[in-house]
Amino acid sequence: MAIDRDINAGLEAGLRFAMVLPAQGSSIDLRWDAIAHWKPEQGFLWVHLERDDPRAQAWVREAAGLDPLVAMALLAEESRPRVEDVDDDLLVVLRGVDKRDDGSEAQLVPLHIWMEADRCITLRDKGHNLTALRDLRLGMMTGKGPRTAGGLMARIADKVADHLGILVAEMEDGLSDIEDRIEQLRDGPAVRADLASVRRRVVQLRRYLGPQRDALYRLRHDDASWLDAQAKTHLREVNDRLVRHLEDLDEIRQRATIVQEELGAMVAEQTNRNTFALSIVSVVMLPMTFVTGFFGMNTGALPFGAEHPDGTVIATAIIGMVGMATALVLRYGIRGKRGDR
Repeated sequence: MAIDRDINAGLEAGLRFAMVLPAQGSSIDLRWDAIAHWKPEQGFLWVHLERDDPRAQAWVREAAGLDPLVAMALLAEESRPRVEDVDDDLLVVLRGVDKRDDGSEAQLVPLHIWMEADRCITLRDKGHNLTALRDLRLGMMTGKGPRTAGGLMARIADKVADHLGILVAEMEDGLSDIEDRIEQLRDGPAVRADLASVRRRVVQLRRYLGPQRDALYRLRHDDASWLDAQAKTHLREVNDRLVRHLEDLDEIRQRATIVQEELGAMVAEQTNRNTFALSIVSVVMLPMTFVTGFFGMNTGALPFGAEHPDGTVIATAIIGMVGMATALVLRYGIRGKRGDR
């Protein structure tokens, strides 16, 4: 359990934080014992838990007063974005950005939400760091932020979409850097590895952002009594922004494909140049090899044999002239053919 003292989170096992949001005044933080005595007239309650902690799991199953099927869905290991209505309450699963401090690639991790008119329960895994909720918690600790179920639902979706936009922008910058490196013809193997990483991340993001767009669309059209017109308007804006993120991902995918084709063409061109150079060397050396092979035969009556005092010099001169003649023929013969074209 990681403790974050900036937002008073993780101070008790399984409980990231819990806060009561009265209609007027500052928010009030709660511990496990105070959550058990909370009453709706005190204000809206938001409980944020660690999904894979035994104490949090026990509270969701036994003390939260939830239907067993709802509790099972909230504690599910792997969930795709979706919205399920249960009477006037909503079960929402979204994917948020897990940004690590160690510099590793950001991942989309599940955020389970149970929203009632006077209570919200959210869950994420211990090892995940949903910066969207952290930012929202910081704002609410200073007296800013929503005080109702609809307002909180819209703000959570808004923060998740904001951090998705930051992730997409970072991918665009990374792809631009790859394009610059290709133009400068450097770091070939590293460029290919980085390009493959970008294409893989686009596939991973689209895998969840498509269903998340559909989930937000369904959410803003739900008829829950606590989902007021202002919250639905806010959710519509969030949904439109998520659609733009998907369009940006499509553009990144197309750019990555073009860069991949350009990189392949450059590699093929380099291979052709190397092959051509080797072919020229082979053609020049072939007549010279023939001459040396001829004079190297162990037969009689060879000119410039061992008894000839200048045989080595004469043979070397012949080999050099043959090589120069071959090179001149290749040079001017090929140039002449190109000129005729």
